[in-house]
Amino acid sequence: MIRSFARRVRRYLRDEKGTASLEFVMVAPLFFSFMFFSIELGFVTLRATMIERGLDIAVREIRLGTGSAPQHDDIKDIICDNSLIIPDCANKLRLEMVPTDLRNFTQLDPSPDCTDAADESKPLREFTPGGENQLMMLRACAKYTPIYPSQWLGRAVFKDPNGEALIVATSAFVQEPI
Repeated sequence: MIRSFARRVRRYLRDEKGTASLEFVMVAPLFFSFMFFSIELGFVTLRATMIERGLDIAVREIRLGTGSAPQHDDIKDIICDNSLIIPDCANKLRLEMVPTDLRNFTQLDPSPDCTDAADESKPLREFTPGGENQLMMLRACAKYTPIYPSQWLGRAVFKDPNGEALIVATSAFVQEPI
């Protein structure tokens, strides 16, 4: 009886049926996690690139303009028109523009001023059109909902209570004289 049992155990241990299933069960979650991470990272990079592009085009139009003070809604429209992949750009994008002295340079506030759907709408933190030959700092902040919020990258990014992450782009320009 013991020999019969030992023979069956040896035969069971030598059997290779189901090894592919075992490998799949061990490797598939890691593979799919990498795949979801890659997709999320691709969209985050694409959104960041597009908001940078929109901000660069808006700043270029301001610099090459007639010297008139740029208006908030005009700048926001230019950025949104050139940032095609930012979802609901008109409502999710916030701008902050402040004059800066090159000889006494001060940084923008480290925490960007972004929208928060949970809060009531609030006025701009600061948007001051500059004078002639004045250095201006312009920051755009847009919020988005991660595609896979429970995966690696979706958990790693800072999110507000609504589950939205933010993308920030900053640029500087000199307001040209008339």
